[in-house]
Amino acid sequence: MSELKVYNSYTRQKEVFKPITPGHVGMYVCGPTVSGESHLGHARPYITFDVIYRYLMHLGYRVRYVRNITDAGHFEEEGREAEDKVSKKAMLEKLEPMELVQKYTNLFHWAMKQLNNLDPSIEPTATGHIVEQIDMIKKIIADGYAYEVNGSVYFDVKKYSEHHSYGKLSGRIVEDLLETTRTLEGQDEKRNKGDFALWKAAPPQHIMRWTSPWGQGFPGWHIECSAMSTKYLGTEFDIHGGGMDLQFPHHESEIAQSTICNNHMPARYWLHNNMITVNGRKMGKSYNNQIRLTEMFSGSHPLLAKGYSPMTIRFFILQTHYRSTLDFGNEALQGAEKGLKRLWEAYENLKKFTFPDNPTAKDNELDRKVVGLLDQLDEFMNDDFNTAKVLANLFELVPVINSIHDKHLSYDVLSTTTLDILKKYFHLYLEDILGLTSDNQGNDGKLNGVMNLLIELRKEARAKKDYATSDKIRNQLHQLGILLKDEKDGNVSFSVE
Repeated sequence: MSELKVYNSYTRQKEVFKPITPGHVGMYVCGPTVSGESHLGHARPYITFDVIYRYLMHLGYRVRYVRNITDAGHFEEEGREAEDKVSKKAMLEKLEPMELVQKYTNLFHWAMKQLNNLDPSIEPTATGHIVEQIDMIKKIIADGYAYEVNGSVYFDVKKYSEHHSYGKLSGRIVEDLLETTRTLEGQDEKRNKGDFALWKAAPPQHIMRWTSPWGQGFPGWHIECSAMSTKYLGTEFDIHGGGMDLQFPHHESEIAQSTICNNHMPARYWLHNNMITVNGRKMGKSYNNQIRLTEMFSGSHPLLAKGYSPMTIRFFILQTHYRSTLDFGNEALQGAEKGLKRLWEAYENLKKFTFPDNPTAKDNELDRKVVGLLDQLDEFMNDDFNTAKVLANLFELVPVINSIHDKHLSYDVLSTTTLDILKKYFHLYLEDILGLTSDNQGNDGKLNGVMNLLIELRKEARAKKDYATSDKIRNQLHQLGILLKDEKDGNVSFSVE
């Protein structure tokens, strides 16, 4: 069996994977900011790293998978006006910040379960690690790589870049990052435009605040991951993962902070999944194509022709290598839906096979072909987790399975050993490694169809001002544990309690 090779974003090449501690793997993946409902952009990284987690365990590694929850501190770098995303959304929804956090954390967990992602080993929160973040900031200041201004603390990128390589992961040029665009002297309290916040002073109206040596405030976004990865995985660990959009500024800043605190890079291997597009366009609020997962499952977004089951979404994502761009469109999704159905039906047929004792194959050429296709599955996964090639090989085996099932080919066309391996590998790869299931495929598809019908009936009732029927549909669904949510744009989403 070939050695596992992974593409390291930091060195921009494939490298043989060698964990720091033999037999053990520490993996940190940046989790969601729970200021809103999980969307399609969250599906790809967490499915990708779920498969990586599953495969590493299949190889026999004991894996500690840490995936955080950002429940404070995520904001855009906009001087002193930076606003914590959770705090801002809590005010908009008229909820206590932790009430908002719980609401969207629950929805995130629900969506991950629908997609059949395994739970991480540890799921720490930013607010649960304020002390660790403050301690880390104090050390960075003591080492001379951060400065305090008006109760806020900033990392000094210029000084760091004099001794270390800032921008290597993302390919950014430090000089460009440090350029200032100030029109009024003193308008920005940072020394350089490229400096990033480790701690922000909290204005009087800011709800989420903690006491620190620099006054009342809240942590920056980047410091939380450095603090939590260090606490649970040590000062150096094996894999740091996330979406390609996190390379800058988030992961670049993590590297800088951790390097100063711990005197070396935090992770050996940096793995990043590529972005998704919707009908050829980058997903974003300005394009009105940011599709929430509940909308994806129900089909309630205007860009969707219908709802798609979580297993269809998972299968669609795994049909493309994780480092390639992936475009979501109705035609492609419906193709994936049909493809998954065909593959799963073949798997169900295979499970029904009862093999006679057949030591030699009647068709040696076909037998060798089947064995060759199965042998390649491990090679593909060891080549930077190439799930696309794995699925392509499994599809090549579908006609053979179906022909035996339909009695167009006899059982003895393959040897008993080959038939046993075929059954074993289909189970291993479809269920254990790729994490596909049949239950979600059937049940969620039916639920989506029923929900789409009820949502349409309710829309028709509201259009006719038949509010009694509209309310009856909503209330009875609520009693069954299904919550309907009327969005500002006129769409309706649903979630299962």
